[in-house]
Amino acid sequence: LYSDCHLIELYSNLHFLILVSNMKRVLISVINDLVTDQRVHRTSSLLHEEGYEVLLIGRKLKNSLELEKRPYECKRMKLLFEKGPLFYAEYNLRLFLLLLTNKSNLLFSNDLDTLLPNFIISKLRGKRLIYDSHEYFTEVPELIDRPKVQRVWKWIESFVLSRIDSMITVNESIANLFREKYQLKVEVIRNVPMGNSRSEIVKEDRLLVLQGAGINIDRGGEELVSAMEWIDGKLWVIGDGDALPKLKDMVRSKSLEDKISFKGKVPLSELRYLTAKAQIGFSLDKDSNVNYRYSLPNKLFDYLQASCAVICSDLVEVNRVVSEFKVGLMLEEVTPEIIATKVNDLLENDKLLKELQLNALLASKELTWDKEQVKLLNLLKN
Repeated sequence: LYSDCHLIELYSNLHFLILVSNMKRVLISVINDLVTDQRVHRTSSLLHEEGYEVLLIGRKLKNSLELEKRPYECKRMKLLFEKGPLFYAEYNLRLFLLLLTNKSNLLFSNDLDTLLPNFIISKLRGKRLIYDSHEYFTEVPELIDRPKVQRVWKWIESFVLSRIDSMITVNESIANLFREKYQLKVEVIRNVPMGNSRSEIVKEDRLLVLQGAGINIDRGGEELVSAMEWIDGKLWVIGDGDALPKLKDMVRSKSLEDKISFKGKVPLSELRYLTAKAQIGFSLDKDSNVNYRYSLPNKLFDYLQASCAVICSDLVEVNRVVSEFKVGLMLEEVTPEIIATKVNDLLENDKLLKELQLNALLASKELTWDKEQVKLLNLLKN
């Protein structure tokens, strides 16, 4: 009898372990090519460390860089279309089929353009869904002038968010917009880096940097390039976006090739190294739409981790960080003249520049993923 009871107990324990193992499978989806998305990488790494079997799903473009080695599994889908309605339709259909044919107990959707297939699968399979909105998607400038397309995305947002209980986003301003509109519980998890692990890198004299995965319209790139005509320094533009062709044309037409270099998309490790060499970093989004008005860009925290002083447009969430930690200067308006004046004054004031850089380094020790990730861990445990 004792032997039989012991076997039954052993079988129950094994069965429980199998169930727990099945529960630790998570499918994370995002629409980009994974190379420079630090937020998704941090989430995937944390879930992996917590014992989850992680599959991160994105797409691969013709010009995508190779992924650096990661501790979790990645799948980048090759699509027939790379932009436009057919791209979004193909991506969402492919994502739906992939989610349908892969077992998991947790679905993690990043941004509105991956949400619908995740929501449908979560309802079909009875799986838990976590939605992470990196921005106020329906008010991005690419949609404002396309009301028919915007209505489609607004319908998707309304359809899904009125049927879920909670979500994640990047700052309190955007969180409040969703709370008021959908009466949702919204957790704020900021885009802070994984910790200040950079080795000591010597800064280059009068070197400036503008970085970002989306160097797009209304983000101040054009004004910064024009300002370089009056700035005695060099500018590195690191990243990609729809404004780059225009910026490159401006550089050629103004004969600024000796002042401005375009580094393109680079792996995360190289991005950190290049940024750390600069003295000043820029975040110049304009208050031209709701999404930008309440944005808190990743690059701001990247600059702080690289101990760069910052020069920023006066947006609500950006101003809050810059003012609290005293790490930079705010622009009254994003114009070439004002940018040039601020930069030249700061470059000539070595005492203030070093003070802002030291404050940035101190802020980077406070604004780390080690502290921010606790919120995500609590969400998972609940």
